Amino acid sequence: MNKIKIYSDGAARGNPGPSAIGIVIEKNGSKKTYREFIGYATNNEAEYKALIFALQKVKLIHGKTKSKNLILDCYLDSELVVKQLGHEYKVLEENIQKFFLLLWNLSTDFKEVKYFHIPRSKNSEADRLANLALDEATRAQSRMF
Repeated sequence: MNKIKIYSDGAARGNPGPSAIGIVIEKNGSKKTYREFIGYATNNEAEYKALIFALQKVKLIHGKTKSKNLILDCYLDSELVVKQLGHEYKVLEENIQKFFLLLWNLSTDFKEVKYFHIPRSKNSEADRLANLALDEATRAQSRMF
């Protein structure tokens, strides 16, 4: 089956503040994890950036042609992002609209992309990765001064 599960999380310390993303991509029993410090952002921006990173990574790994056959199940603990992507909530913030459009355009590169809201406890690995990236960036920054 060409189904991939994506668990993504964005974290911001302060809102806005230093931010990072954590991603878990699962396919056929194998798992890849990613984490990255993304600079200064709000929680919502970080959540969108995490999902964008994940879709871009899957597309890069599988190539554009093979990506057209993939079904992505994306699990997030951000109810707001899931409801915006499902057209239940409007995207009113201008800074979020550009991420929404980018994500929407990226999703057309796949057979199907579905978004699911899950409790934070079910997204613990992506959350841990985002916080680890934040901790690493904070330690690196404190060594600079």
